Amino acid sequence: MKTKKKHGHLKPPPGYQPAKQVSLDDALKLAVAMHCANGLDDAEKVYGRILAVAPDHADALHFMGVLRHQRGRSDQALALIRRSLALNAGVPDWHNNLGNVLLETGHLDEAAAAYEEAVRLGPDRADIHNNLGVLRRAQGRVEDSEAAYRRAIELDPKYIDAHTNLGVLLQNLLRSQEALQALSKALEMKPLYGRTRQALGMAYYMLGRFDDAAQVYRDWLKDEPGNPEAVHHLAGCSGQAVPERATDSYVELVFDGFADSFDAKLAKLSYRAPQLIAQALPPLLGEPRGALDVLDAGCGTGLCGPLLAPYARRLVGVDLSARMLARAEPRQVYDALHKAELTAFIEAEAAGSLDLIASADTLCYFGDLGAVTRAAARALRPDGWLVFTVESIPAAEAQDFRLNPHGRYSHRAGYLHEVLTAAGLVVGGVEPAHLRIEADQPVEGFVVSARKAPAAAPN
Repeated sequence: MKTKKKHGHLKPPPGYQPAKQVSLDDALKLAVAMHCANGLDDAEKVYGRILAVAPDHADALHFMGVLRHQRGRSDQALALIRRSLALNAGVPDWHNNLGNVLLETGHLDEAAAAYEEAVRLGPDRADIHNNLGVLRRAQGRVEDSEAAYRRAIELDPKYIDAHTNLGVLLQNLLRSQEALQALSKALEMKPLYGRTRQALGMAYYMLGRFDDAAQVYRDWLKDEPGNPEAVHHLAGCSGQAVPERATDSYVELVFDGFADSFDAKLAKLSYRAPQLIAQALPPLLGEPRGALDVLDAGCGTGLCGPLLAPYARRLVGVDLSARMLARAEPRQVYDALHKAELTAFIEAEAAGSLDLIASADTLCYFGDLGAVTRAAARALRPDGWLVFTVESIPAAEAQDFRLNPHGRYSHRAGYLHEVLTAAGLVVGGVEPAHLRIEADQPVEGFVVSARKAPAAAPN
């Protein structure tokens, strides 16, 4: 990260030695070092002290903006980054960072303008062309996306991310042989790169080369024994040693890495689970009156929160991913957010303490739903509702659930009826629905509702 020298002095943050004045330039270097080491609290304090002395310090404004985005405060981030660019518009990295924030918040046209300016200022920067390729893919301009990735590779033939992104793009375009070439090239250059290995396994699977797909994950495990992604996707690909649910380590790893771009990526996939949950509620609960105790089970970045809040006198969210929860907090719709495994959290709730448990695309990381539905039945009050979405297995297939190569489970409608009834819940509906679009195909699923029976009348 390039910095500009500024005149002036700043008292160091508490605890920093030696206890003497330092220049703004030295303070900025300290803050950037803290920032790069993920010391966000300390970095934010130092950026703030710099800006208290020099409100128009372009570097501090910019890096504070990047930090605020990392903390889920993207509106503040955009304002700060734009202020920095108004003061110094000549740094290609800053336009690139603006494009990253705009892309991750779903402002695609504005992101395109930012990346285009970054390319103009840094035409030989492979990383910027790669980011432009990601943006073009999000816009649905796949030919331009491919061209941008190939330009990045031309500028830097060893740029792993560009090879991997090109391979994933080609795979989604069903150009699987070309995808294999791109991903294999990336893996040659960086054999331990997990994202490439996972994409290569999927490419083999889509070609029907199941043994080759499984071998990718087995090789990964030889190099990284116990790697949660490799273990999980090998099970999904081979059908062997399938866990009853995704492990905590897998869920945390995947969703912590996915948090910053989660909302924008799901919007690109026409993700509908929160809206489907919201549409299911009025027939069950009537008009929202802010009178219910509600749990958003697997709340992620909080996409369901604003849709559930009108029903809630108290709205609680729970998720295993700390970074997802950090993105949910700025929505300011939750009374409490908890980092915990879902079943254990619900089991710890007082019996009969909840009126509604809603779960959008979280139980698709569970195969066996017995424990979580029993916990939900115990936690619900009489007449309380459990409402959730899962992906579906065609009715003709016999298994209750299966783990798919992409890492999510699918469930049979009959099994959903059986497991809910066994938990003591009354099934309200198992309604077919399109949950999202992947590889230009709808992902089929169910919107499921089940009620805890009303308390028996006294004799």
